[in-house]
Amino acid sequence: MIKSELIQKIAEKNPHLYHRDVERIINTVFDQIIKALHDGDRVELRGFGAFSVKSREQRVGRNPRTGDSVRVEAKRVPFFKTGKELRARLNPTQS
Repeated sequence: MIKSELIQKIAEKNPHLYHRDVERIINTVFDQIIKALHDGDRVELRGFGAFSVKSREQRVGRNPRTGDSVRVEAKRVPFFKTGKELRARLNPTQS
């Protein structure tokens, strides 16, 4: 699912909201998650999961095509850990 499909589904389930308002809400939510991660904060959506940032150290990698060593800069990467409820819905227990 892409963002426009998400906006469309929410707009369909909430006919009292204008499509542009739903789009503004979704963009605001995503912007706030990005801002929090940029600031080093953790974003937890109970039952869904938690977003955080992990730091990766500088290292020496290898170009798979040529085999040459390349320097990989240190960077921060987003990390998502699923919540208990999401895992349970994806993997229902068999009776």
